[in-house]
Amino acid sequence: MNTKALRQNNSVNIETPYDLSEEWEKDFENVVLMIKNAHIKAYSSVNRTLIDLYFSLGKYISERVTASKWGKGVVKELSEYIEKAQPESKGFSDKNLWRMKQFYETYKDDEKLSTLLRELSWSQNLQIFSRCKTSEERAFYIQKTIKEHYSVRELNRQIDSRLFETIADNNLIVSPVVKEIVPNAKEIFKDSYTLEFLGLPQKHDEKDLRKALVRNMKQFILELGKDFIFIDEEYRLQVGNTDFFVDLLFYHRELQCLVAFELKTGKFEPEHLGQLNFYLEALDRDVKKPKENPSIGILLCRDKDDDVVEYALSRSLSPTMVAEYKLHLPNKELLQQRIKLFLDNTSDNY
Repeated sequence: MNTKALRQNNSVNIETPYDLSEEWEKDFENVVLMIKNAHIKAYSSVNRTLIDLYFSLGKYISERVTASKWGKGVVKELSEYIEKAQPESKGFSDKNLWRMKQFYETYKDDEKLSTLLRELSWSQNLQIFSRCKTSEERAFYIQKTIKEHYSVRELNRQIDSRLFETIADNNLIVSPVVKEIVPNAKEIFKDSYTLEFLGLPQKHDEKDLRKALVRNMKQFILELGKDFIFIDEEYRLQVGNTDFFVDLLFYHRELQCLVAFELKTGKFEPEHLGQLNFYLEALDRDVKKPKENPSIGILLCRDKDDDVVEYALSRSLSPTMVAEYKLHLPNKELLQQRIKLFLDNTSDNY
């Protein structure tokens, strides 16, 4: 037949010149997946080889500069020599050669990081070792990039938003139930989310906030963490003869549970939790699947008093937490005040 059929699943997107029976379609898709996986492995192998080369070249240049045998002029001559001897080889300008030297000197005494960095591209590595000031910060972004599969653009955004400092400054307060079912809650959730990408004015209402988050969902999920899967805005819950609407509903893959966001553009008030608790009860009774864990609720507000939050959550029987959002990048100087303590406590754990 001349009809073209589009075959799709989670991993394959193929256009075939003819219709396939379900039996052959599955077999063919398996073959394509094998090819795709081989390509991924080949790319990873090439990337590791390239990073090994840059590390070795950095070591070679560093040793000669340290021995006072080479200077800037010699490295520039080396760059020109490489261009003439290997014209097909790109990326060996004198500027890049000096970066390779810095790359080697940054990681030469850190065996663990020097292994992990081979999982990243040169562009990703370049951003981390040139912008991060401590080994703890570099370790954090290397591990995050590997785990979250950050692109260079996403990595830059996380460094710009000072994710490392924000997590170090995380003062998340959760209900006792959250502590029980999610012991590592502070590794998954934050007490403050930076939403500068929304471009909202200082005066905005909850509808403006919700619509802006939906329009910028990719960036919002990057801020939340990539295990979040967006389900819907104003998710309808019918209880009795009344309809209720959850502002934003997500599913978290690692926790295997629904996560409901209730948005407030003002300061946190204890009575806000009553509405969120009601939504969680309805979700668990009517939406949650039997094998899924209890739903979690996050009240995202413009401002909060941590003492009020702690009092409000201390006897809560629902898995809830309160976080605030900021429309501008956090003040670096204020964050740095608490970084030293964080580094002292985690310097041996990366």
